[in-house]
Amino acid sequence: MKPLRLFVSAGEASGDLHGARLVEEILRRHPTAQVDAMGGARLRAAGANILVDYRDLALIGVVQIAPKARTIYRAWRRLRAHLEAHKPDLVVLIDFPDFNFLLGRAARALGLKVFYYISPQVWAWRSGRVRSLKRFTDAMAVILPFEEAFYRQRGMTVRFVGHPLVDEVRAVEDRAVCRRLLSLGAEPVVCLLPGSRQGEVRTFLPILLHAAARIQQACPSVEMLLALAPGLDPQEIAPLIRAASVPLRCLRGDTYRAIRAADAAVAVSGTVTLESALLGTPLVVVYKVSPVEYHLGRRLIRVPHIALPNVILGRRVCPELIQHEARPERIAQKVLDLIRNPERAAEQRRWFERLGRMLGEPGAAGRAATMALDLC
Repeated sequence: MKPLRLFVSAGEASGDLHGARLVEEILRRHPTAQVDAMGGARLRAAGANILVDYRDLALIGVVQIAPKARTIYRAWRRLRAHLEAHKPDLVVLIDFPDFNFLLGRAARALGLKVFYYISPQVWAWRSGRVRSLKRFTDAMAVILPFEEAFYRQRGMTVRFVGHPLVDEVRAVEDRAVCRRLLSLGAEPVVCLLPGSRQGEVRTFLPILLHAAARIQQACPSVEMLLALAPGLDPQEIAPLIRAASVPLRCLRGDTYRAIRAADAAVAVSGTVTLESALLGTPLVVVYKVSPVEYHLGRRLIRVPHIALPNVILGRRVCPELIQHEARPERIAQKVLDLIRNPERAAEQRRWFERLGRMLGEPGAAGRAATMALDLC
């Protein structure tokens, strides 16, 4: 077996998770491979040597770029120098488009092969980026069912490998077991999902906590769960929780059980909306950015929905509260509607079952690993 060296770039919590599963599959097939990465704890646990921690680069919106510009530039220079010095057999890029496009172009300039796993959402906005993507990418593994046709029509080597979250959620116990393991009774349960990045949590957690207070005022028996993503700093979150004075249980490392156990979830738009759907939990999706970004986005975004379940299904299944609509009273209203109207919640669950069938069979990371190794 020839020596093999790879570099993986994952800039977010979801990329760290999916990158870890990919690296595990690659190392299962090629145990002696050397894997260096930008990533986090999960990629490190999978066997990658972490050169840059993705949490240093975590952003939401372009207005957060300026304060971190120096950190981002230092990370890019370090990783580019690594590529130049070590010439890996393959560069694997995972989503995180703006940064990874820079790395992809640098890798191509060095004559390196590039594999893109998990497409940036160029089909949703700034679709002209596909021309740049095509120039530096040798092959792409996509995880949404409509993406293969989109990229193939534009002349790219691409394969739909299925969605890796199908594997992640299949091991989660059923709702009754999750409620028992979390010591929950028969009262309604609402799960708050404020995002995976520190900046997101600072923006959205106060809004979600105020919404939780309104829900509990209207329905005192409701139990609130706050599910925190790995990598979040508890010391930054604790003051936000204390300031809200909302009775809740804070869970770390048990997000999937918390979601499965809940009667409804409130989620910041992102991967967690798809996780909630695959776990069968009705949800309300919220998101807001700066006014400048919002008005710019309205001009550039080409899809009618922002929540991934709605995008994939092609219809508004779960409510989306965006910008000025993302207010505590509106969030509370939508959540209470799900709790008080079982048929409304059941309709979401029926659509989520259909969504699960659309996302393919288990084994996405294994199929992506085969594609990656075929390039080496």
